[in-house]
Amino acid sequence: MARIDQTPFEIEILELGHDGRGIGRRDDGKPVLVSGALPGERVLAKQTRRTREADLAAALEVLQASPHRVEPRCPHFGVCGGCVLQHLDGGQQILVKQNRLLAQFRDAGVSPETVLAPLVDAAWGYRRKGRLSVRRVQKKDRTLVGFRELDPRFVADLGECHTAIPQVGMRIAALSALIESLQARQAIPQVEFIAGDATVALVFRHLEPLGAEDLAALEAFGRAHELAIFLQPGGVDSVHPLWPAAPPELSFRLGPWDVELGFQPLDFIQVNAGLNEKMIALALELLEVGPGQRVLDLFCGLGNFTLPLARTAAEVVGVEGDAGLVARARANAQRNGLGQVEFHAADLTQDQGNAPWMAQGFDRLLLDPPRSGAIDVLRQLPLERFGRIVYVSCHPDTLARDAAYLVNERGWTLRKAGVMDMFPHTAHVESIAMFERG
Repeated sequence: MARIDQTPFEIEILELGHDGRGIGRRDDGKPVLVSGALPGERVLAKQTRRTREADLAAALEVLQASPHRVEPRCPHFGVCGGCVLQHLDGGQQILVKQNRLLAQFRDAGVSPETVLAPLVDAAWGYRRKGRLSVRRVQKKDRTLVGFRELDPRFVADLGECHTAIPQVGMRIAALSALIESLQARQAIPQVEFIAGDATVALVFRHLEPLGAEDLAALEAFGRAHELAIFLQPGGVDSVHPLWPAAPPELSFRLGPWDVELGFQPLDFIQVNAGLNEKMIALALELLEVGPGQRVLDLFCGLGNFTLPLARTAAEVVGVEGDAGLVARARANAQRNGLGQVEFHAADLTQDQGNAPWMAQGFDRLLLDPPRSGAIDVLRQLPLERFGRIVYVSCHPDTLARDAAYLVNERGWTLRKAGVMDMFPHTAHVESIAMFERG
């Protein structure tokens, strides 16, 4: 491994990288990625790592500050990797994300006719789902609970988190003390949290059976903080309640569509409740679904878009790879009295030529794929049957790739696209795009 020069150096920051680090250049042109630095700033930095492609560094002092720099709200900013943009004004954060999306489109050779106004909502206390790492550190003689540090080899030593919902974010120190008190403290690698409208749940992953004293301590913590406690001794199917023994159902309501969605503690839900409602409303507006039309919703999950769509469309078909989510989506359709919805479990990265839903006629297509995108299923679909496509994306690189396929190989037009701030203060970019034939 090449030796790291620890001598502090000055550098001018030219742009912001995809991971939230400022980018400058050495005299020889080699990029330097500086955590805690913003475009237009001059900083004193110290090198932390070298790679063939770039040097990594951390800002020690801001010598010339950006006018968009703000004081980070969280005392752990700069160490915790949970969010990396707290030092940048919120209005600029979303512009950075918009510029990244548009740059990805340009690199792919496509461009939206209209750039949508960014969607924003709550910037603090919004994260209703997350995973906290747990590590017993002998040198500190205590248990750390938090997100990974900027250096992901380490768990951040958190006392609080301002992006997580307060019921969890303001109790991280108490959670750390709880796990430190357990006999099985070294056998708990993570704690997941998830919140419905009425219930907040913690899921403790444990690698060995828990004794009676530990179970009692976990139950007492749940009672004291009004949190439902679940245990996970194995895979996803092993999750079961500790307290209450019959916990209240986890669910959230989508008020504008009079829809309620129930879910399980490890299910995927959109993390920002307020932004989620705005996103659904925008997706439905872009789809322009008429009363007699049929909609195909791919990567549908619990029915987050499917069920609101069913309030307008003649029929909606949802397809999802996780059979458990499909089962709960069906239950959600039933609980909301939506009979014009059907769901199918299918791996959309594989051949779907014989799938019954593939042969049906549809007027609209909605996609909300994972980071890997939707290229595999797009190549299989009879796209000429659809009048409009709306694509919700959690990764601008794969959205741009798939948009280029739709435009350049299938003859579609990218009418509108924009960003949505699902994860404020992070470098994560959520976006939406609408395509029409021709």
